[in-house]
Amino acid sequence: MSDNVKKGALGFKQDTPAERFFNGLIAENPTLVLMIGMCPTLAVTSSAINGLGMGLATTFVLALSNAVIAALRKTIPATVRIPSFIVVIASFVTLVQLLMQAYVPALNSALGVYIPLIVVNCIIFGRAEAYASKHGIIPSFFDGIGMGIGFTCAITTIGLVREFIGAGTAFDVQILGEGTVVPGAVGAFLSGYKPISIFIQQAGAFIVLAFLIATMNKIKANAAKRKEAE
Repeated sequence: MSDNVKKGALGFKQDTPAERFFNGLIAENPTLVLMIGMCPTLAVTSSAINGLGMGLATTFVLALSNAVIAALRKTIPATVRIPSFIVVIASFVTLVQLLMQAYVPALNSALGVYIPLIVVNCIIFGRAEAYASKHGIIPSFFDGIGMGIGFTCAITTIGLVREFIGAGTAFDVQILGEGTVVPGAVGAFLSGYKPISIFIQQAGAFIVLAFLIATMNKIKANAAKRKEAE
């Protein structure tokens, strides 16, 4: 790769699909690095399934709205770009909500108002304004996928940790505590676990998020030290 080629996330050529994907997944993870979209992150992550559902819904809206906004970027007047972005985003959010109501009504009910509130999620609007409105369809699409998958991984992990410690379950399967699905002596041992209920309450979201952000910061600091040593 030529020295004058601009490099982005993890050394990939800037604005390529791979660079955009890993940028959102790792380098600029919206939850653990940029720390945006905190409202759904803290509100819906009482279980891994809720986190996964919210993350995938957001990824769908992010990727498709980015692609449409990128396609229309030269035809949308600057004076009405914000209302135009909102119309595009709201259209995909409505589609997601209708699909969830039809095929996963229980998850739709669990996430409640946070599905329609995807319209004003600062991750989606921020990527539309900062990236999709200035770049082509393909990199914008993968920027949305990367940001969405990064968000999904983060909030699913938060939900899984909270659920596991706070209820002894993982994706609604009882692992620890009374009623564990693990057989034999190991299951008998695990059944004695007493869930720490604070983790499935609001405070638990802040505790787990803080530990994950600290872990991400440590990883980034170690990577920076290795890069300086090379």
